[in-house]
Amino acid sequence: MNFTQLDSSTLLLAAILAGLAILLVAILAVLLRRGTGNAANPAVVEQLAAEQAAAQQAALQQAAAADARLTQLAGQIQQLASAQAAMQAATQTGLAERLQLQERALTTALDERLSALSHRVSDRLQESTTITTQTLTDLRERLAAIDVAQKNITDLSSQVVDLQNVLSNKQARGAFGEIQLQDIVQSALPPAHYEFQAALGDGKRVDCLLKLPNPPGSIAVDAKFPLEAFRALRDARDDATQVVARRDFSTAIRTHMRAIAEKYIVPGETAESALMFLPSEAVYAELHANFAGLVEEAARLRVWIVSPTTLMATLTTIRAVLKDVRMREQAHVLQAKIAEMVKDVERLDDRVGQLQKHYDQGAEDLRKIRISTEKITRRGSEITELELGDAANGATDFPTGLGAEAQALSRG
Repeated sequence: MNFTQLDSSTLLLAAILAGLAILLVAILAVLLRRGTGNAANPAVVEQLAAEQAAAQQAALQQAAAADARLTQLAGQIQQLASAQAAMQAATQTGLAERLQLQERALTTALDERLSALSHRVSDRLQESTTITTQTLTDLRERLAAIDVAQKNITDLSSQVVDLQNVLSNKQARGAFGEIQLQDIVQSALPPAHYEFQAALGDGKRVDCLLKLPNPPGSIAVDAKFPLEAFRALRDARDDATQVVARRDFSTAIRTHMRAIAEKYIVPGETAESALMFLPSEAVYAELHANFAGLVEEAARLRVWIVSPTTLMATLTTIRAVLKDVRMREQAHVLQAKIAEMVKDVERLDDRVGQLQKHYDQGAEDLRKIRISTEKITRRGSEITELELGDAANGATDFPTGLGAEAQALSRG
C-alpha cells in the first residue's frame, strides 16, 4: 500500500469521526429535551441549551482541531509519500540496475553454460558419428566377408555334389583316383622318373610306373578305390549285415592285391614289389585298423598298400635315393677332376721350385756384386789417402798392402 492510498483513508476516517461526534451531541440534546419536556423549567432549559451550545462549540472545536490535525497529517503523509516515491524511484532504479546486472550475469552464465553444453554435445555427436561410421565400416566388411564365405560355401556345396556324382560312377571314380595319383607323383618326382599309363612287356598298362635304377628297378603303382564295399561296411547296423560287408570288403581288397601282383610285377622288367594306391585315407585307416590279415597278405604278395599321405612320404624317400644315386654316378667324374687338379698342383709346385732356384741364383749374384762394389769403394778411399811425397820422388811401386789388394781386385 502506497502513501496516496493512506492519505485518502485517513481523511475519510477523520470525517467519519467528526460526523459521529456531531450525531452524538444531537442525540444527547434530544434525550435531554425529552427528559425535561414535562417539567417546563426555563432555567433547566437554558442550562441545557447552554450545555448543548457548549457541547456543540466543543464539538466544533474538536472538529476544527481534528481538521487541523488531518491537514497536518495530510501534509506529513504527502511528505512521506514524496519521500517514499523518491525512495521507491531510487529503489526501482537500483533494483533495475541490479536486475540488469543480474540479468547480464545470468545471461553470461547461461551463454557460457550453453556454449559448454554446445561443445559437449558437438563432441558427443562427433564421437558418436565416428563410432557409428566405424561400426558401419566394420559391419560392411563383415557383410562382405559373409558374402564371400557364403559364395565359397555355395561353390563348395556344388563341388561336393560334383564329387558325389563322380564317386557314384565306378569309371569316374577310377579316373578320380588316377588323377589324384598323378598330382601326387608330379609334385614329388622329376618328370624323367615316372610315366603314366606305361606299357609293360606283356602289353598290359599300369596307372603309373616309377622309373628307378637297379636295385630295386621300376615300381608299378595302380590306383584302386573299393568305395561300394567300404560304404556297405560303414553303413552296416546289425551283426549279420556287418559280417557280409566285412566279407565283401575283404574280397574286393584281396582281388585288387592279387591282380596287381599278377599283372604289374614282371621279373626282369619291374621291381619285385608294386604299390596299390587307395585315394581315401578313411579306407586306408579302416583297412589297417580292422583288417590286419589283409595287410599281411599284401606284404606276402609284395604289394604295398599306400594312401595319399603315405604315398607322398614314399615318393619323398625315393627322391632322396635318386639324388644319392645321381651323386654316386657323378663320383667318378669328380674323382677325375680331382686327379687333374692334383696334376696341375704338381706342375705348379715344379714351376715354383724353378722360380725359387732362379731367385736364389739372382740373390747370390747380387751378393757377389755387392762385395765387388764394397771393395771398389774401399780401394778408392785408400787411393785418395796416398801421400803426394811418394809421387814427387817418382815412386812407381804400390804399397805392400795396396799392391796385394790391387792384384786381388784385378783377379776378381
